[in-house]
Amino acid sequence: MFDGSKVLVTGGAGFIGTNLIKRLLETGAVIKATFHQQEPTEFIDRVNYIKADLTRERDCRMVSEGVDYVFMCSSYALGAGKTEEEKLRHTNDDLTMTSLMLESSWQARAKKFLWISSCVIYPLSDSPLKEERGHDDPLFDKYFLIGSAKRRGEKLCQEYAEKTEGQMTIVVVRPTSAYGPHENMATSHVIPALIRKVIERNDPVEVWGDGTAIKDLIYADDLARGMILAMEKVNRFMPINLGSGEQTSIRRIVETIIRVDGYSNARIVFDPSKPTMIPKMLVDVTRAKEVLGFQTTTSLEDGLRKTIEWYRQKRDK
Repeated sequence: MFDGSKVLVTGGAGFIGTNLIKRLLETGAVIKATFHQQEPTEFIDRVNYIKADLTRERDCRMVSEGVDYVFMCSSYALGAGKTEEEKLRHTNDDLTMTSLMLESSWQARAKKFLWISSCVIYPLSDSPLKEERGHDDPLFDKYFLIGSAKRRGEKLCQEYAEKTEGQMTIVVVRPTSAYGPHENMATSHVIPALIRKVIERNDPVEVWGDGTAIKDLIYADDLARGMILAMEKVNRFMPINLGSGEQTSIRRIVETIIRVDGYSNARIVFDPSKPTMIPKMLVDVTRAKEVLGFQTTTSLEDGLRKTIEWYRQKRDK
């Protein structure tokens, strides 16, 4: 499908965009990638990098020209440590970028447009959530701004799917908590923060929260593979969860990082007073298996080992 096709990856300097580009290069795609303030962690050969501000219509039209497929990976990282003011500003910018890129991609006659939503749109639940529950109330309070913006983004995608039916297919994926190489280790996202603390041999290793929060984790390369499968196989508006379907506690994550990196005698201190996110995030991944034939293949230990190795190499340079 992608061999010889012109593919645009917005946010090509980012964590998800960089891992996606590496996968796409294996398909024979002709890739151009955008970046804005953050330059790529590495400039990948055979990729045409373009500096662009996707909150400006002119730039969106410029990067969309002549493309067949668009992977919309541009977004702002919003970890637990971000202020409400930052979250509001960034979610507004995300919606502006989505709106402008949908319109410019359609005007450029792109065949398909993939938009990355998020599992933060789901309400708190003790059981795995199917895609139909994506707009159920109430949103978890600490996800309200981000979750509301993602829901609005999905509605915008749905409107364009109806508007462009038969011309441009809109594909929406909802990843769970992604991690892996090329992520900004200075963020307050849980895995980068913990890896940094362990590698730097913090004593003690401070963990935000009490360690009982449950996440569904997906390694970045698995996510990239799922996104490519979604672009290939989805031909109507149908949001799809991309995750492992497994429950992993924060305690297990930090203990695995410590074991993999060989930090013997590490002391762990949990701090419930620090900002944390949803206590339990469980999603149903049946649709991804049935529609895409997708399931994750990277274990938590292998994924963390690869991430740690990448970060150590980057830090040494």
